[in-house]
Amino acid sequence: MRAADLPLRYNAVEILERNLADRAGKRALEGPAGERTFAEVAAEANRVGNGLRELGVRAEDRVAILLPDSPEWAAAFFGTLKVGGVALGVNTLLTPAEHAYILRDGKARILITDGSLAPAVAEALESAAGGLPDLEQVIVVGDSGRGPADDGLADEAPADGAPAGLSVPSRDYSEWIGAQGAQLAPAATHREDFCTLNYSSGTTGMPKGILHAHKDLALSARLWGVGVLGLREDDVVYSNAKLFFTYGLGGSLIFPWSVGASAVLNPGAGRDTPAVLAILERHCPTIFFNAPTGYAAMLAMPDLAQEHDLSSLRLCVSAGEALPAPVWHRWKETMGVEIIDGIGSTELFHIFISNRPGEVRPGSSGTPVDGYEVRIVDEAGEAVPTGELGNLLVKGETAALFYLHQEALTRRTFLGEWVWTGDKYRVDEEGYYWHAGRTDDMLKVGGIWVSPVEVESTLLAHSAVTECAVVGVPDSVGLIKPKAWVVLAAGFEGSDRLAEELIEYCIEHMAAYKRPRWIEFTDGLPKTATGKIRRFKLREAAGARR
Repeated sequence: MRAADLPLRYNAVEILERNLADRAGKRALEGPAGERTFAEVAAEANRVGNGLRELGVRAEDRVAILLPDSPEWAAAFFGTLKVGGVALGVNTLLTPAEHAYILRDGKARILITDGSLAPAVAEALESAAGGLPDLEQVIVVGDSGRGPADDGLADEAPADGAPAGLSVPSRDYSEWIGAQGAQLAPAATHREDFCTLNYSSGTTGMPKGILHAHKDLALSARLWGVGVLGLREDDVVYSNAKLFFTYGLGGSLIFPWSVGASAVLNPGAGRDTPAVLAILERHCPTIFFNAPTGYAAMLAMPDLAQEHDLSSLRLCVSAGEALPAPVWHRWKETMGVEIIDGIGSTELFHIFISNRPGEVRPGSSGTPVDGYEVRIVDEAGEAVPTGELGNLLVKGETAALFYLHQEALTRRTFLGEWVWTGDKYRVDEEGYYWHAGRTDDMLKVGGIWVSPVEVESTLLAHSAVTECAVVGVPDSVGLIKPKAWVVLAAGFEGSDRLAEELIEYCIEHMAAYKRPRWIEFTDGLPKTATGKIRRFKLREAAGARR
């Protein structure tokens, strides 16, 4: 499928509304947040859209969604798209200062948030440097636990109706949509009009705003969701990644609804492993999206297969970081289900290199997805020979065009038709691509490049290791050497003897110069909300100790 196969005037709300013809009464959503049929979601999305139009939202105006994963999130998203607006998914786990940055940088006109987050929103509005001049209205879902005149968003309104204090009017979501009609004609958007704005997960610093068009959602669903994963109408999909990231948005809404499948939404924190397991057992999904660290955390649970029935699963998906081969093998041996690993990015909306069911090479990212081209090049931009390490470039019709308000970084990343991913890769003779780490994470030890991913995979094969991360740390004379932070499995305790054992294990299973020179045991690793390890935080910690 190509963009040209879509109508020139295309609105991605069609992904939801295609189900109204013969699946209107089918369950579209389930989970702790409640259930909705396709007809109910579509009606609520129409009410949201009518409410947004009443508030003056015009084509490509930004509507920020700061909500837990819920039916209201889905309705707010598709209601925004239907009127031609841009849905700005905001990470609920960020600090008020980070929320203020995103709302200001994204020029959000409307913010739809949850009552439980009202205090954080109030703090964000107060802390925003220069204020938030574009924000005109806050819509609050649910009760903040305080009276309507004390929601923390605005003081009591003066006689003229304008709010005092923070000067941002707020209203109740249920009352707002309750006054709206359930019928709405979609805006005649162009397939290349922007419809989503997401901010990268920030593994290397402040997040970057990335816009995608209506066509990108439909193409990703067809090229990867159907073409690779083989999603079916009878599937039930649960993504542990949240809706405010494109990985979660694709897994929970765009891909399953494009084929009429159902989705499970969990409003709770995705890192709560027992809660995730409880949802898997209660709702019996057939497809499960998670990050590598999430699978490792589940495997660390004692008697996972004996205590938890996950027999409904037919496939699992991993992305966000490379899935180490030992984790893949342990999951397959324990649960009897393949994990389909791949690499994607917010810049491409979703996965563009992927393994296929029944054709998995554990430890690899797989092969390019139809519709995408990839190259591995050296620092001069020239292709490297098969088997050699280089920089990964990708080209496809779902690629973003720029980073919002970041011209210099845009010029370094978006190179004509190609996107510089910032990942080091090699390709083998059979066309499988192998991730060696982020460009900034690669280590040069004794003049030879060392992949932190390779060292981490070796450590993870040891029974004592549940999670680990490797970064470069200067030694006593200033030369860079690998250091590993290790989270131990149940039943093991950190000691000098165990550290020496792990280093010797690496020497036995890889070239000695790649071994970690130091092992530091820790209870947890710094991560983004999607489970990516923030290695720069470990480098900062090592530098502070020096």
